[in-house]
This record gives sequence, structure tokens and C-alpha cells, in this order.
Amino acid sequence: MKQTVTLALLAGTNILVTLLFQWYVITQLGVGIETDALFAGMAVPQLILTVVSTSLTHVLVPLLATEESEAFRRDSWGFFLGISGLFTALAIVLYVTAGFWVGLLVPGFSAAARVLTVSLTRIQLVSMVFTAAVSVLWSIYHAKQKFIWVELSTLVSSGLSLALLIVVLPVYGVTGAALLIVFRSAVQVLWLLPGLGRWQWPDWSSAAMRNAWQRIRPLLLGTAYYRTDTLVDRYLASMAPAGGLSLLYIAQQIYGVVNIVAEKAIAAPMVPLLALNAAASQWADFRRIYRRRLLALGGLTLLGYVLLIFVGERVLNLLIGHGGVTAANVHLLWLIMVALVGFFVAGAMGVVTSKTFYGMGDTSTPTKMSIVTYTLYIPAKIIVFYRYGLLGLAVVTSVYLFLNLILQLLLLEGYVIPRRERG
Repeated sequence: MKQTVTLALLAGTNILVTLLFQWYVITQLGVGIETDALFAGMAVPQLILTVVSTSLTHVLVPLLATEESEAFRRDSWGFFLGISGLFTALAIVLYVTAGFWVGLLVPGFSAAARVLTVSLTRIQLVSMVFTAAVSVLWSIYHAKQKFIWVELSTLVSSGLSLALLIVVLPVYGVTGAALLIVFRSAVQVLWLLPGLGRWQWPDWSSAAMRNAWQRIRPLLLGTAYYRTDTLVDRYLASMAPAGGLSLLYIAQQIYGVVNIVAEKAIAAPMVPLLALNAAASQWADFRRIYRRRLLALGGLTLLGYVLLIFVGERVLNLLIGHGGVTAANVHLLWLIMVALVGFFVAGAMGVVTSKTFYGMGDTSTPTKMSIVTYTLYIPAKIIVFYRYGLLGLAVVTSVYLFLNLILQLLLLEGYVIPRRERG
């Protein structure tokens, strides 16, 4: 419990520092072309990293956790060098061709905004290489059960970047902010590098290498498909008035804090308990554990949403309603957050239901379901955006996430758990 609380506090602090970084950029530069270009430039690197880092963690941690010290060092160096080399090659290709594909992702941007987006995207691609390496290092530390050290690395690097931002932003503008994001990921690599241990030449044909590739392929295919949601959002939001893309991104980031803290503090700690109960066929206890956490999280998020409706706009005005951010910007941000109720409530509760499947060792059911619902969701999102704009986009996102949550609950209670009970 002590470790869970510590991790939750560190995770929350890390997210807060990241939000402060973005808050400072927005309040100093205002909501407009520069911030739109910065957040649009993050889209592809973040998509690739989200897909790969999630898959790497699921695959590498169990593989490395069972290895002896010599094999652990050998394969750790192999994964680190292999992933770093792969992402370096990918970054070079994307860097050279950015002038072509970036414009396709933001068709609503002006010519000047597209040029700036290309420049900032190229900077983010350098950060992508470091962050990919960090994903491997995270997995290595998790396999050693050194979870707190990983969170501390994020806090130190983010804190340094935030401190430097105050000096760099007035001189170099939004380009300086992008460079500090690269700096942040590079510091994390340096902080975590000792986890590899002394140098040992990798064995590229080892059993761990072969197993990792076999296990990661299905995860990459499924995750890569429905994680393209961020690209669709950037594509559509680029056609909104200047600053619209930034406001949508900020709203999602604020709600993302709840999802991450929910995963760290509520969902992740219940997985071992669920696994033990599933293995012992104690399905009454299994249901009790996940239902209690689901109801608790639902109650907390609903309470937070009610507070958002009544006092949210005033709080947002206090937090960001100054500098280059106008009252109209804050009002639109509040409306987007109200419309994104599903991102807040269903998104957080969905973390619990997803982890419940994983607690039974079932990763395929939620993945298959998400692929089907996502396939229906994308055309609906496009149609609604062209008719109702950003607020319509937020509403259809909420409907999608509530639908996912309901379907997961129906599958759990009506099919998956009863099937396990029958043996």
C-alpha cells in the first residue's frame, strides 16, 4: 500500500509538472498558431511511442524478470541498442520526409503554420529516439521492481525542463520549448542508463530476443490501429479556428491526469489480486474487488464533473485566464471539457474494466472489441466534426468511450466471468 500511494503521488506530481510546462507556454505565447503547431508536431512521435512503449512494457518486463543476472545484462543491452537503433533509423526517414507528410496531417493550417509545424515536428523526432530508449530502460527497472526510481527520473527531468523554460522561452519562443522537450527525454536516458549494468555484448539470436518479437507483433498491430485516434483529432482540429487544436489538446491532457492516476493508484494494484482470485476460481471475490474499485472511481469522477460544471470555468480563469489566454479561450476550453465527459468518467472507469480482463490473462477480448468500436467511431467522428465543429467532436468522443465501457461490462458480467466459472 505504501508503494502504491508513493507511486500515485509521484505520478500525479509528474503530470502536474508536465501540465505546468504546457501552461507556461500557453500563457506566455497565447492560444494560437504557435501552440497549435507545437501540439500538432507532437502527434506522430507520440503515436509511435505510445504504441511501442506500451507493447514493450507488456513484453519485456515478464521476459527480463525471469532471467539470471548475466542473461539479464546481455538481453537488456540488446533491447536497448536494438530499439535505439531502430528508432534512430525511423527518425531519420521521418525527418527527411517531414516536409511532405506533416502537411497532410494538418490540412487546415496556413502555409506559415505548416512550415512551423514541420520544424517543430523534426525537433520532436529527436526526442522520440531518446524516449524510445527510455521505454526500454523503464522496462528494465520494472523487471527489477524499482518502480519509484523510474518515476523519480521523470520528475527530475521534467523539473529541470520547467525551470529552464522560464529562461529559454522569452529568447527562443516555441522552438525553445520544443528543444526543452528533447532535453527532458535526454536527461531521463542519462539518469536511467546505470540500470543496464556493465557492458555486455548482446546475443541477437537469444531466446529472449525471439520471444519478444513473437509476443510484440500482435500487440503492435492492434494498438497501432486504435491509437491513431490522436492523428484523427489533430487532422480535424487543424481545420478549426486558430487555437482550437491547442484547446482540445489541453482538455484531453487535463483529463488524462485522472486516467493515469487512476491506473497507478487504483487499477494497477488490483491486477495481482484479481490474478490470484482467478487462478483459485474465487469469482465472488474477483467480482467484489473490481466492482468496488469501479464504483469508487465512478463516484469520484462524477463528483469532479459536477464541480467542473458549477465552478470549473472560474477555476480555469484563475489558472490560465491571463497572459495571452483570453476569456473567450477559457470559455471554449470549459465547454470542450464539459462535452468530453466521457473522456473523464468513462475513460477513467474503463481503465478498471480493461485491467480486469488483464487480471484474468485475457488481452484479446478488450483489444478485439476496441478494434470493432473504433472502426465505427472514426467515420462518426468525421461526420459530426464537419457538422458541429470541436464541441461535436468532443461529444462523439464521449459517446464512444461510454459505449466501450458498457460493452466491456457486458462482456465481463455476461460472458467472460460466467464462462470461467463454468470451467
